[in-house]
Amino acid sequence: MKINRVLNSKTVAAAAILLSALLVAAGVFLLEDRKYMLISMGIVILSFIPFAAMFEGKKPRAREITVTAVMIAIAVVSRAAFFMLPQFKPMTAVVIISGIALGGETGFVVGAMSAFVSNMLVGQGPWTPWQMFALGIIGFISGLIFTEQNFQKKKLIVGIYGFLAAFLIYGFIVDTSTIVMTVYRLNFQAVLAVYLAGVPFNLIHGAATFIFLMLIGNSMIRKLSRIKKKFGILHGK
Repeated sequence: MKINRVLNSKTVAAAAILLSALLVAAGVFLLEDRKYMLISMGIVILSFIPFAAMFEGKKPRAREITVTAVMIAIAVVSRAAFFMLPQFKPMTAVVIISGIALGGETGFVVGAMSAFVSNMLVGQGPWTPWQMFALGIIGFISGLIFTEQNFQKKKLIVGIYGFLAAFLIYGFIVDTSTIVMTVYRLNFQAVLAVYLAGVPFNLIHGAATFIFLMLIGNSMIRKLSRIKKKFGILHGK
């Protein structure tokens, strides 16, 4: 029964991710990126659906919401604190840690919301839904692949995953948004030029994610694990 409940919440999360992708596509092809805030709010709503599904029809308690909000705040602050260093930011590492320690559903919420809220500081635009989608996926996948129990044994593997997630998943999705927003005549040369131009930035982002996972991953996951055990929260993972 427990396995079925977990699978159900994961299925809901996968459906929410698919709907988020469709929303981003709708924003591009139907609204021509003019209603990006509307699309962003749609993704915000969708991101909370799998989070709510973790509680099997019960309302999340204040403590669950508080822990999730704190992780979103940490992710936002971590981006703002390193605003002078392009792409070298801990935010993706914090999203990955949230997914591992609190479950993929919570990781999806933290990823999508941290992109949305932090862009209020650094600038909203048509790129916002793409960033929300990319970070949400990373948070969700992190919770699917890793657990807090095996993080210490697989710390290096998690770090490598963090590098690849930032470089490939986030980089590909956000670079694709650049193509959609700036390339008016699609051809192989133009698309290749955008992806190649993004490589240095994605490498820096990936390296930063790896470094911060190595530096803060273990301590943050231990603290979150203690909070979960002490207050009996977020056991939908």
